Amino acid sequence: MYKADFPIFANQKLIYLDSAASTQKPDVVLEAMDTFYKTIYSNVHRGNCQIAVAATEQYEQARQTVADFIHTTPDCIVFTKGATESSNLVASGFAQFLKPGDEVLVSLAEHHAVFVPWQQACLRSGATFKVVNVLPSGQLDMDDFKAQLTPNTKMVAITHLSNVLGVVNPIVEIVQQAHAVGAKVLVDGAQSVAHLPVNISELDCDYFIFSGHKIYGPTGIGVLYGKKEALESLPPYQFGGDMIKEVSVEKTTFASVPARLEAGTPPIVETIGLAAALKFVSKIGMTKIAAYEQALTQQLVEELCQIPNIQILGDPLLKSGIVSFSIKNLHPSDLAVILSRQNICVRVGHHCAMPIHRCFHQSVSLRVSLGLYNTPEDIQIFVQALKKALSLFNGM
Repeated sequence: MYKADFPIFANQKLIYLDSAASTQKPDVVLEAMDTFYKTIYSNVHRGNCQIAVAATEQYEQARQTVADFIHTTPDCIVFTKGATESSNLVASGFAQFLKPGDEVLVSLAEHHAVFVPWQQACLRSGATFKVVNVLPSGQLDMDDFKAQLTPNTKMVAITHLSNVLGVVNPIVEIVQQAHAVGAKVLVDGAQSVAHLPVNISELDCDYFIFSGHKIYGPTGIGVLYGKKEALESLPPYQFGGDMIKEVSVEKTTFASVPARLEAGTPPIVETIGLAAALKFVSKIGMTKIAAYEQALTQQLVEELCQIPNIQILGDPLLKSGIVSFSIKNLHPSDLAVILSRQNICVRVGHHCAMPIHRCFHQSVSLRVSLGLYNTPEDIQIFVQALKKALSLFNGM
C-alpha cells in the first residue's frame, strides 16, 4: 500500500514480514535525520548559539509530537533509548518502594523486557511476583486476573498487543480493576502503537512504553509516558547532564520531570526521526492503517488455516498484524531458511517470550508480522513459498 515510501524496497524484491521485530524506515524519516545532521546538529539544552537553540527547539517539538500522537501533554513524555529501558526505568524505581507482602502481576504473554525487570524487582524487594494465565485463544484469562488481583497488588505490567499471539488485551477493563484496588498499571505498547490508535486519556494507565524502531522510526529511541504524579514518584534512574538542578559538595538536587529522568546527552537525532515517523503515520491515519493491516491479517490467517498440520498459537480470528505458528514435525528454522532464499523475511525463535511458548507447548515458532508497506501480493507470495517449502519436506 505504501511500499513506495520505503527506499529499501526500491531496488530489490523483498517480502518483509518481520515488522514486530523492527520496521523499515520511510524516506521522510531518513531525510529528517539527515537534514538535522547536515544543518543544525548541536547538543540540546546547553548552548545559546543559533544552531544549539534550533536543535533544542526541534528536540522539544519532537516531545510535543509524541504527546500529540498518544493524546497527552509533553511534560508526561520521557525519552529513553527504547521500550526496554523505559520498562527497566519504571521497575528499577518502583522496586525501591516494594516490600515483602506487596504483589506485582504480569501475564504469561509478556515480552522478556517487561517480564524479567518486574521478576527481578520482586526478587530484590521480597515482593511476590504473580503471573496471570492466558487462555488457549491467546486472550488474557480475566477470571484468573481478577482472582489474583488483591489490595496488596502494587503494579500490573501488561502488554497491549502480544508480540507472539497478536491478541489485543482489554486494557481499559484491566486498568479500571487495578485502580480499584490501588494498583498502578504499566502498559507495554511496543506493538500496539504501530498497529492501533492509542489514546492515553482513554486507557488511563499510569505508564505506557514503546520504541521508535517498531513504528517506522530509528533505533535507539524510546518513550516512557507517565502520569505526572507517577513520573514524579520515580527516583532518578541515572545521574548526570541536564537532569541536575544544582550540585554542591554537600548535596545534589534534581530537575523536574521529564528532565529528571533523562540523564546525559539524549538521543537527539533519533528523537527527530521518531517525530518524523509519527507525523508520517498520522498523515495516513492510524485508524486507516489498522483497518488495512487487519484486512491483510485476515487474508493471511485464511490462507494459513488451509495448510495441513499447522498450529497457530491462539485463536486465528483474534490476530492483529501478528501470527505465530509451527508445522507438525518440522522445525520453523528449516522453513525460514528456505523462505529467506526467496527474499522472504520472517522471524523464528521464542521472540523474547519463552513463558508463552511453553504455555502452548512450543519452544519456538515462526512469526509473520505485518506493516503498512505489506500488500495482498506479499501474502500470496509468502503462502505460495511456504507451501512449496512444505512440499519439499514432505517429498523427502
